[in-house]
Amino acid sequence: MWSSTVRAGDGPFGIDHRLAYDNRGIWKRSNQKALVYGTLFTIGAGAFAFGDDDKLGDTFWRSVDAVVVNTVAVTAAKHVFRRERPSQTDDPNRFFKSSHDSSFPSGEVSTISAAVTPFIVNYGEDHPAIYALALLPAYDAIARLKTRGHWQSDVIVAAAVGTGIGVWAARRKSSLTVGWLPGGLSVGYIHHFNP
Repeated sequence: MWSSTVRAGDGPFGIDHRLAYDNRGIWKRSNQKALVYGTLFTIGAGAFAFGDDDKLGDTFWRSVDAVVVNTVAVTAAKHVFRRERPSQTDDPNRFFKSSHDSSFPSGEVSTISAAVTPFIVNYGEDHPAIYALALLPAYDAIARLKTRGHWQSDVIVAAAVGTGIGVWAARRKSSLTVGWLPGGLSVGYIHHFNP
C-alpha cells in the first residue's frame, strides 16, 4: 500500500495555495499584459468604430460600460481587502496588510470577464461559438496563478464579479457610457463616414 500526502489549501474558500512558478511560454507575464491591453483596445476601438446604432456597436458600448463599472468595483475591493500576493508570501490568509497589497480580487481576470460577457449574452444563443470567448479570462486566471500574481480565490471571485457586471451591462435598457457622451461620439466612425 502507498500513501500520498494531500495538502489542503487555505484562504477564504480553503483552496488557496502557491503553484510552481512558471513565467515561460504562453504563461509569460508579457502575454497576460498583451491580452488585457488588447481586450481594452478592441472594445474601445469597436465602440467608436461601430457606434451605438446597431446590435454589434451597442454590444461594444455595453462592454465598455462593464469594464468601467468593474474597474471601479475591483479597485475599491483591492483597497478594502489589501491581500498579499503569492509572490510576497506563502500564506494566503494575509489580508488587511499594507495599502500596497492588492491581490484580491484579480483586476485583469475581472476586466476580461466583464469585457467578453456582453458579447456572450447578446450573441451566444444564435452563435454558440461565441462562448469560446470565456477561454480568455480562463487563460488569464491560470496564467496569473502560474506567475504568482494571484491566489485561486482571487481569480474565482474576479471572474464572478466581472461576469456579473457584464451580464448587468448587457441587460440594461441602454448603455450607461453612451448616455454620458455627446451624441456625435456614439454615432460611430463607420456609420458617420459611410452612409
